[in-house]
Amino acid sequence: MKDLTQGSIPRHLIELASFIAISMVVQTLYFLVDLYFVSSLGGPAIAGVGLAGNLMMVILALTQMLGVGTTSLIAQAAGRRDQADAQSVFDQSCLLSVVLGCTFLLFGLIFQDSYCRWLSADAATLAAASGYLKYLVPAFALQFALVSMSSALRATGVVKPTMVVQVLTVAINAILAPVLIVGWGTGIPMGTEGAGLATLIALIIGVAALSLYFVKNASFVRFSAASFSPRIDIWKRLLAIGLPSGGEFLIMAVYSAFVYSIIRDQGADAQAGFGIGVRLMQSLFLPVMAVSFAASPLAAQNFGAMKADRVRETFRTAAIMAASLMSVMTILCHLSPDALVKFFTSDPPVITYAADYLRILSWGFLAFGLTFTSSSLFQAMGNAWPALLSSVMRLLIFVFPALWLSRRAGFVLTELWYLAVAAGAAQCLFSLALLRREFTLRLSFEPASPAASK
Repeated sequence: MKDLTQGSIPRHLIELASFIAISMVVQTLYFLVDLYFVSSLGGPAIAGVGLAGNLMMVILALTQMLGVGTTSLIAQAAGRRDQADAQSVFDQSCLLSVVLGCTFLLFGLIFQDSYCRWLSADAATLAAASGYLKYLVPAFALQFALVSMSSALRATGVVKPTMVVQVLTVAINAILAPVLIVGWGTGIPMGTEGAGLATLIALIIGVAALSLYFVKNASFVRFSAASFSPRIDIWKRLLAIGLPSGGEFLIMAVYSAFVYSIIRDQGADAQAGFGIGVRLMQSLFLPVMAVSFAASPLAAQNFGAMKADRVRETFRTAAIMAASLMSVMTILCHLSPDALVKFFTSDPPVITYAADYLRILSWGFLAFGLTFTSSSLFQAMGNAWPALLSSVMRLLIFVFPALWLSRRAGFVLTELWYLAVAAGAAQCLFSLALLRREFTLRLSFEPASPAASK
């Protein structure tokens, strides 16, 4: 375990964020690699992969329920030096990951065809999305186990093993993608089905590799026979923190599905452009998300150790980093959005849709970065409900005006993107106000002595 209650806050944040950023970049490469090779199959295939990839937001919502609760509770226990509680939380997190993974697999297999029919603009897009999900749904089910283990490691300040495993899995995916998607070396192209199969194989190997690390090297928390015995009291503790955090990502999935449904009548090019734009924007957000993911265990350990000043300093440092990074990303999206998009498609209408999306949404990057950072502090202090409340507010601000705009004569998609920026700015201001209130309520314990804070 790495003690995050001592030493320089900026140094801890940079060290954790660096490894997490590499892991997240590697994770995103799953979809970018698939998107790169699928792009040669045409607009409907791109739209199908983007539409099916929207389920990734649902998976993020469900795995966040598990991951955020695991990280917060184990980190707080580490701050208190309570190894027994940390082990109990990890045991139950592992068991819950199996239950949630199996449940998602069952529902995914039952409803995936209905989901694809609901959002697809045409028959070709439907076929592409269905083929992709055939193997991607089982791959998503494996994410629960991966998140449980990696969250436990992040809570104790150990992030390198997760990074190594994710680099391994993406390398495997990158090797398999051209072979399975376009038939390199085999002459048997599987199209979007091959993209899903490559991801599934890579994730099977990733889960096995990280499990092996826990068997051989883990110390502060490890696999134990207690993981097979459910403890509802700990499940409640995990979900009390995790449910609102998962709700945030579920709202993102609802938002994305809502936009897909609105632009369905615009055709496959519009859906493909939106899909590429969203994936690129998520990729640009990775450095800031890494900072916010690093801030959570750092603040949680210090919250558990009752060091209020270090919790506040964690937020200030993370917010400055997030604002700086997002400013750079905003400039990049204004200077050359077309160049970013052209890496994935040469179709002029798709390029136009995606470039417009990036150019306009980039005005809201700064607000999005501060919202991410605020959310990580809510999680660290064990109360993620304010973050969920701000996400609900953002969705409501967006949905009803968007419906009205889409039904007006002369409606253009850029109107939706400006509305999204305005909703994001409102969410940011609301989140910061709620965080200030939460600091007042939850950081009222006696401050640590100057000697203990160093």
